[in-house]
Amino acid sequence: MGETTTTGRVEELDQLRELARQGPDPKATERQHAKGKLTARERIELLLDKGSFTEVEPLRRHRAVGFGLEARRPYTDGVVTGWGTVDGRTVFVYAHDFRIFGGALGEAHAQKIHKLMDMALAAGAPLVSLNDGAGARIQEGVSALAGYGGIFRRNTKASGVIPQISVMLGPCAGGAAYSPALTDFVFAVRDISQMFITGPDVVQAVTGEQVTQNELGGADVHGGVSGVAHFVYDDEEHCLAEVRYLLSLLPANNRELPPTVRGADPADRAGDTLLDLVPADGNRSYDIRAVIEELVDDGEYMEVHATWATNLVCALARLDGHVVGIVANQPASMAGVLDIKASEKGARFVQFCDSFNIPLVTLVDVPGFLPGVDQEHDGIIRRGAKLLYAYCNATVPRISVVLRKAYGGAYIVMDSRSIGADIALAWPTNEIAVMGAEGAANVVFRREIAEAEDPEAMRRRKIEEYRTELVHPYYAAERGLVDDVIDPRETRAVLCRALAMLAGKDAELPRRKHGNPPQ
Repeated sequence: MGETTTTGRVEELDQLRELARQGPDPKATERQHAKGKLTARERIELLLDKGSFTEVEPLRRHRAVGFGLEARRPYTDGVVTGWGTVDGRTVFVYAHDFRIFGGALGEAHAQKIHKLMDMALAAGAPLVSLNDGAGARIQEGVSALAGYGGIFRRNTKASGVIPQISVMLGPCAGGAAYSPALTDFVFAVRDISQMFITGPDVVQAVTGEQVTQNELGGADVHGGVSGVAHFVYDDEEHCLAEVRYLLSLLPANNRELPPTVRGADPADRAGDTLLDLVPADGNRSYDIRAVIEELVDDGEYMEVHATWATNLVCALARLDGHVVGIVANQPASMAGVLDIKASEKGARFVQFCDSFNIPLVTLVDVPGFLPGVDQEHDGIIRRGAKLLYAYCNATVPRISVVLRKAYGGAYIVMDSRSIGADIALAWPTNEIAVMGAEGAANVVFRREIAEAEDPEAMRRRKIEEYRTELVHPYYAAERGLVDDVIDPRETRAVLCRALAMLAGKDAELPRRKHGNPPQ
């Protein structure tokens, strides 16, 4: 028997690593591709800079016995874990390998993820999960369930400390769906992403409703109906490219600032088109996204939840190279009113930006909260208060600009000076008031209008009187509720100067374990 050499051991190691890279068998890869899906390693290659991936525990195998598992012990145990770089910055990633046990999570599988999550938190670097798994590995029983518990606990511990991004690239059912819900952003791909707590078979058995997987929990459902998915794309390649772009806008952790990228767009560039984009008539609609494009560097921004709660726009962009979070009412959808969904959407976005040192710019054009029995019964008071709480709790630089209407409680909630905005600005088209002149006149002068010889003429006169006295553009400025009324064309330049001034802002909350936000 020949002597074992170091060279021989290295060759053996190379063979094992190659087995781990190739997966269980070529036919499994073919089946994955036939579904229009990439493999775990192909996805990682698209996400990370070329050649930067360092794998962790590629030779890990489960130790379970029974149900035939002892005869099937593939390397990696169905999840590829490690770190690499995106634009040269460290990012940790794990990817379920659907070719192995359908990506189902077992004890060893979970322990690999736990280790990687601990490493990401210790290193202070973002964590991206590429999800494509069938849930808990039934053959491993409670060990698999405990594995999910460990993931959820780590998701929560890392919340607000490092960015966490979930990319849905296959099924995600049962308790497994809660990990993505605990992360900061969820990406989904049409036709291949599904998320649900109970699948179509269970739904039909319990409720009698017949529904397909995509109808129950497909990408567009979660992008536009439930709000679970923040971004939805047509294919994996585009999706992963957008994950890279999002990472370029985020800091590595909560102790750092987002990366600054200076471009050729001058900070003092005039926005002449803004005079025509926003009609002076408060009853006329327009698309706030056109205003955002005019204000931000090179017109580029990344909208979050673009198809859910469309009456509020939330986006990440740059102003003079610095990343900002933009929250804006959308008059093109529901006249820009605030409702339950918009409030929850805005609150989560504001909290995220505050967690990761991203200044907030709020563009206000809001007629109020949406009235209705359904809104009241579904909890608009407590759920609308989430947005108020998020703004009041935020310590990052905060600038608000009232473009047109700003009525009632909705004006206060949209980062008004009274709840802590550092700089409050307004355009000369602003109408800041308890309510619109028409509604206010009907209430305040109700008796005079009713007793007049010509009630309609009196009503019109009182509307104009109220507008002249209380809703004119400079009323708030005269009382110090806005810092200045600015020329719309100068908005970008004013924002850039204000952000530069606020760059060193130091604000602390009272000492406490944590607040108790409205639920």
